[in-house]
Amino acid sequence: MGHFNFLILAAFFSVTSTQFIPPYTEDCRTDMYPPNGPTFKGDVSWYTVDLDLPPKERWAAVISDKKNYLVSMIQAIRDLADAFVPSGRLVEMVDLILPLMVNTLPNPFRDEIKGIAEVSGVPLGEVVLFNIFYEVFTVCTSVVAEDEKGNLLHGRNLDFGLFMGWDEKNKSWTISEKLKPLVVNLDFKRNQQTVFKSTNFAGYVGMLTGIKPHIFTLTMNERFSVDGGYIGIMEWVMGQRDGMWMSFLTRSVLENANSYEEAKKTLAQTKMLAPAYFILGGNQTGQGCIITRSRLLSIDVLEIDVKLGRWYVLETNYDHWEDPFFLDDRRTPAMTCMNRTTQANISVRTLYDMLSTKPVLNKLTTYTTLMKVSEGKLESYIRDCPDPCMPW
Repeated sequence: MGHFNFLILAAFFSVTSTQFIPPYTEDCRTDMYPPNGPTFKGDVSWYTVDLDLPPKERWAAVISDKKNYLVSMIQAIRDLADAFVPSGRLVEMVDLILPLMVNTLPNPFRDEIKGIAEVSGVPLGEVVLFNIFYEVFTVCTSVVAEDEKGNLLHGRNLDFGLFMGWDEKNKSWTISEKLKPLVVNLDFKRNQQTVFKSTNFAGYVGMLTGIKPHIFTLTMNERFSVDGGYIGIMEWVMGQRDGMWMSFLTRSVLENANSYEEAKKTLAQTKMLAPAYFILGGNQTGQGCIITRSRLLSIDVLEIDVKLGRWYVLETNYDHWEDPFFLDDRRTPAMTCMNRTTQANISVRTLYDMLSTKPVLNKLTTYTTLMKVSEGKLESYIRDCPDPCMPW
């Protein structure tokens, strides 16, 4: 974990209850699917994004429906900013400087963000800020598994909002809770044909979770590093723009790559603004991997190898060859549940069970997505983590 993240985490622990001191785990959950009970907060609505429309118009239906939730979430971010800098100067700077930055972004992202600002009425700079948050503020769990018939399954918990306003009364992260009503499933179409599907936050134009039906599945997790997203963003602001935004790259791959191998090559070789883990699943036996990225290059690719007994690959936010940070070990309980499930019993149902086990499920978890490439299937559920529950 980068020094910045470590210091914040240590500070958080110095002022919170000892109930959160790890290891806080529970027995691997069973019979959680179909989703039910207190950890299930709701289904996710579907929308179509028409790629044949001008970029400014593509998100109009989504944003019209989710406008009030987007305004509420942005206001919560403003309140947090004002709490850090009471003069209001930080929000002022965002509203003045980030609109200038939007024109440096590549299309279609630039015009899509402008269109979202127009439909929602949210200041352009604040929509830009929302779209760059993922480079620095997430923890996640992603897994690709192969069953005994060679079918690939891909699941993920999207955990977002770390250190962004702990609500002591409700024992929750302010931004995580504000994001949950913004979770949407999207069907991106061209010529009335599905190009890819994604689970996303309304107002966010990059992709974090997606499927190219019958071809590949893809999720992205943040990789903590001293040479992290803060550095890349600053370089971009200062005019060095040869790297690609992580979530823009993920969307580009979902839209344009036509095979698992093509997707893997692009994700491994493209220079980026922030380090990341790309978790990629294909449509044939052995096609599942974790690509560990620095900003400049691929450091490691760990692939499914059933002959070696590696029938799944699983990533949280730490290099797989290193131990997780001891205050944030979601990997061990997740792998314990996968191993206990066994390859013979892996399914959408049992994958959801693992992703429902604390602390894999935690206070930051906004949604769980399950994908089955052979069926072109993506399903998502908004999550909750009732107390007692780890903050992350």
